[in-house]
Amino acid sequence: MSKAAYEINGDPATREAFYAIACDPRRSVAVEACAGAGKTWMLVSRIVRALLDGAEPHEILAITFTKKAAGEMRQRLQEWLADFARETEPQKLVQALVSRGIGQSPASNGHEALQNLYQSVLAADRPVQIRTFHSWFAALLRTAPLAVLQQLGLPGHYELLESDDEAVAALWRPFQATVAADAVLRADYAAVAAEHGRAQTQKALAAALSRRTEFVLADEAGVVEASVPPFADVFPEFAGLDEPSQSLMAQPVGRALLRTPVFGESAYYALVSRAAIARELTQHTYYDPLLVSPGMVRTRYQLAHQPGARFAASAYLTGRLDLPMRMAFSLLDKPILLLWGRDAYYTPVTDAADLRYRQPGARLEILDECGMLPHDECVGDVLRLTVDFLTRPEEDVRRAA
Repeated sequence: MSKAAYEINGDPATREAFYAIACDPRRSVAVEACAGAGKTWMLVSRIVRALLDGAEPHEILAITFTKKAAGEMRQRLQEWLADFARETEPQKLVQALVSRGIGQSPASNGHEALQNLYQSVLAADRPVQIRTFHSWFAALLRTAPLAVLQQLGLPGHYELLESDDEAVAALWRPFQATVAADAVLRADYAAVAAEHGRAQTQKALAAALSRRTEFVLADEAGVVEASVPPFADVFPEFAGLDEPSQSLMAQPVGRALLRTPVFGESAYYALVSRAAIARELTQHTYYDPLLVSPGMVRTRYQLAHQPGARFAASAYLTGRLDLPMRMAFSLLDKPILLLWGRDAYYTPVTDAADLRYRQPGARLEILDECGMLPHDECVGDVLRLTVDFLTRPEEDVRRAA
């Protein structure tokens, strides 16, 4: 059953009925719609109708989040008013009013006012105010009495930052110094970096910094820890899994779905699109995303689209290629060299530590600024360490380990 394109308070509505309310500046409305649905069109239409109803340009205020959005609204209003002024066919002006929620009869009598609106706006002392939240609040501060600013602890002179990139960049060094000087913080950071890698840890910290206001407020309210409970607490059947999707892949029905002609192919080709391959390589495979070239993505795309390729991927995704190697690894009686990327996404350093525990004599080398493929990303280090390992006498290798 398809859902109605327009709703008013949850009830299905026609387009005409919806815009008759949404574009009426005398009504207070909240509109929920996806990107590209026409919210900007509706907002500027409300401004046009407010001007037609007699509002002075400076009495209208539209506030949005970004300078780009504010600029688009200003440009849209300017272009509309200019187009209406140049229009020579009254019927087109009437239709423009009807499409913005005005009835046929009032629209027939209002086309001349719409045509003259551009001249009226240009003749006004002050224009329509279309601003960002930041610029609007800055304007309020500029006009506030100094006594009020002092009472609120606000500066009398300030500079409105268009970007916080410079401030954020300057923050990391004192942050790292604070962490290094505190034993508890240092241990927490080391544990997170060891499990997820420094690159992923940095991304998580940057994401938290970008939402710092929300985190501060949530922390003050004491709700940070309880905000996102572990998924196993919500769904006990997922206990012991790294990701909920592993539950599906562990079941015969999940593995069978990936082998079906329709669902299996659709799921597979979604995973091996050019965008998905590029995302996997830059976010989960390599520490340095600049190493991922268009040619590398193209080669993997071509390999993934060969006849029968999806069956190998399905076997990998469903765990059919997983081998119980830990026991076999512990039984090896030859010198062992483990080369591990510190920022490996799927095989964190803790996995290397586990193997080292099973083979105390193994030589473990952790490569900094390296992801899942040390032999490709850190060629020089891998070559040097491998040559050193192979050219040293076996007894020296065992003694060094």
